[in-house]
Amino acid sequence: MTKHIDLDQSALSSIFHECQQCATCCKTYRKITLQPNEVDFIKKMGGHVGVDVTLTDIRTKGLVKASEEAMAKGKVFMIHPDDKGCLFLEKRDNKYYCKIYNYRPRSCRGFKCNLADGTFLDLFGQDSIHLLGQNRFGLPLK
Repeated sequence: MTKHIDLDQSALSSIFHECQQCATCCKTYRKITLQPNEVDFIKKMGGHVGVDVTLTDIRTKGLVKASEEAMAKGKVFMIHPDDKGCLFLEKRDNKYYCKIYNYRPRSCRGFKCNLADGTFLDLFGQDSIHLLGQNRFGLPLK
């Protein structure tokens, strides 16, 4: 079990940068945790939404029941299946913009850019939800 450690916000702010609109985050993170109230909007806008289920769950419970249980536990994600990045990413004048910026998921809102070096990605892996103090399923880190 991971122990919760309070972070010094001033120390964190020294390693984060203002957004450079480079789209590295939108191309790197292929699975963004969605809150229950965000799922319908992302689907309506044409985003790809999936749930985190195991093959064992599918075999024992069936796809429908396993998916319903995963959704009830908050294991719902916006998925970017290729290296082109988020469906809502748009390039204009050599900068990238989010087409749904004012309505983007909480995970995206909480993301803080770090272009200092690769160690930050190594630390947090490919799952941006950790930056909100949550594990990859959107549950609090302990």
